[in-house]
Amino acid sequence: MAQARTFGGMTQERIVFALAVLLFLAASVGLNGFFTAENLVAIVRSVSVLGILAVGMAVIIIGRGIDLSMVAIMAMSVAWYLQMLNDGVPGGTALAIALAGVIAIGLINGFLIAYADVPAIFATLASSAFVYGFVRSQLIGQDATPVPQDHWVEQLGRFRFLDVPVEVFFFSGICLAAYLFLRFAKWGRYTYLMGDNFMAARNMGIPVRPMIVLRYVLSALIAFAAGLLIASSLHSINVRVVNSTLLYDVILVVVIGGIGLNGGTGGMRNVIVGALLIGIMQNAMTIIDISNIYQNLIKSTILLIAIVVDGLLNPRDEQTAQQGDI
Repeated sequence: MAQARTFGGMTQERIVFALAVLLFLAASVGLNGFFTAENLVAIVRSVSVLGILAVGMAVIIIGRGIDLSMVAIMAMSVAWYLQMLNDGVPGGTALAIALAGVIAIGLINGFLIAYADVPAIFATLASSAFVYGFVRSQLIGQDATPVPQDHWVEQLGRFRFLDVPVEVFFFSGICLAAYLFLRFAKWGRYTYLMGDNFMAARNMGIPVRPMIVLRYVLSALIAFAAGLLIASSLHSINVRVVNSTLLYDVILVVVIGGIGLNGGTGGMRNVIVGALLIGIMQNAMTIIDISNIYQNLIKSTILLIAIVVDGLLNPRDEQTAQQGDI
């Protein structure tokens, strides 16, 4: 795994964590309603869902790729699942069909990138548009699909343990599973090798094509899990989220947390600190009553700066340019 660059002896991860702490303290002192139990729960929930999506994106980017279909898979698969439940399809059957669809899209993404040599940015952008268009026109009848009353998804949203929302446990569990996969599983370690030097990994005999497919399937499954959590919290899923800035927020979390876009660096701690900073910042801007237009402008500016800094710290090598993955 490539070594993370430092700023004056501090890694980007530590700097971002320090900024998150400072922003939290400043907002607690300066903003009415920020340091309340209700608002802290809202922050935790938003950070957890954003972080779960960022885990899937991180696994893709560490292996030198990108997935622009995550939000579409998240929203449309869960909307389809809920639509089947509302239409009277048995719960187990509906879940199995939805999971099969999610895995199929992950397999298609992986096949296009690994075997058809389609650049990841174009393959996942196309699959995102297809998934949204097909599901919205053929499988669901409205933008907002409700969760059936007393269904386990609705009950999941009410679950608390020591007053901690269920999203925190899901985020922690997915982070732990991804950490164990990347650090201790053979294919997880291969992911770092592919990100660090793709051609060398292939010359070593690493099964790079099947690994690419695996990563995109995992990304799709993680997106589905995040969608179920959103539905459990809101008691519905609105597919218009596909056209929101959520995807850019996910990329922002990954990049600002310290995971290099040319692969081979970073881990789950980077995802956690990035999600903390962005989650706290979004909540503070909402309390200040900054309009969505200016919130998006602020976040897009931060994302642009983060990408430029990442390009300076982790310059693209010849193999990355030849692969055309991002």
